[in-house]
Amino acid sequence: MKRYFITGLLIWVPLGITIWVLQALIGTMDQSLQLLPGSLQPKVLFGFHVPGLGAILTVLIVFITGLATANILGQRMVRFWEGVLARIPIVKSIYYSVKQVSDTLFSSSGEAFRKALLIQYPRQGSWTIAFQTGTPSGEVASRLDGEFVSVYVPTTPNPTSGFFLMLPKKDVVELEMSVDDALKYIISMGVVAPTAEDYYQDRADIHP
Repeated sequence: MKRYFITGLLIWVPLGITIWVLQALIGTMDQSLQLLPGSLQPKVLFGFHVPGLGAILTVLIVFITGLATANILGQRMVRFWEGVLARIPIVKSIYYSVKQVSDTLFSSSGEAFRKALLIQYPRQGSWTIAFQTGTPSGEVASRLDGEFVSVYVPTTPNPTSGFFLMLPKKDVVELEMSVDDALKYIISMGVVAPTAEDYYQDRADIHP
C-alpha cells in the first residue's frame, strides 16, 4: 500500500509542480494584456478570458523591441531614453545596475554562467557546484594577488539565491558537464546526476 502511494506521488508531484510553474509564468505574462485598450481586451472580444494570449503578446513585444532597436534610429532612441533615466537619481542607480547584470548574463560573448565549476565551500574539504560569472576587475582586481575568478554559488533547491565569491583560479575545478546538467544536479539536491552518456556527449560536443 505504501509503495503504491509513493509511486503515485513520484508521478504526480513533478507533473503538479510543472503545471504550477507554467501557470504562474503564463499568468504573469498575461498581465501584458492590460496594455491593450478596453475594447480590445479578450474578455470583451470573446466574452471570456483566454489564457496564454498575454504570453504571446509579451513575446511579440520583446521581439519587436529587439527588431526596432537593431538599427541606428532605434539605438538613438535607446540612448535618448537612457539619457532621460540618467537624470533621475534613484532610477539611474537601479536601472544601470540591472542593465549591467542583464548585459553580462545575456551577452553571447560573455562568460557569465557559461561554465560549471567544482569548488570547496563553505569550508575546506566540502565541495559544491558553482558557476563562473567572469573575473574580478577594477579596484578589486588590483588588490588581489594572483589570478582569480568570480563565481556564483547557488542555494538548493532554489538556485535564484546564492553567494558571490572570488576564488583563486588554481582552487577551481572546471567541469565538463553543461550548465543545464549542473542546474538539474543542484535543484535535485544531487539526486538527478548527469549520466555517463551525457558526460561523453558533452565531451564530444566540446572536442569534436
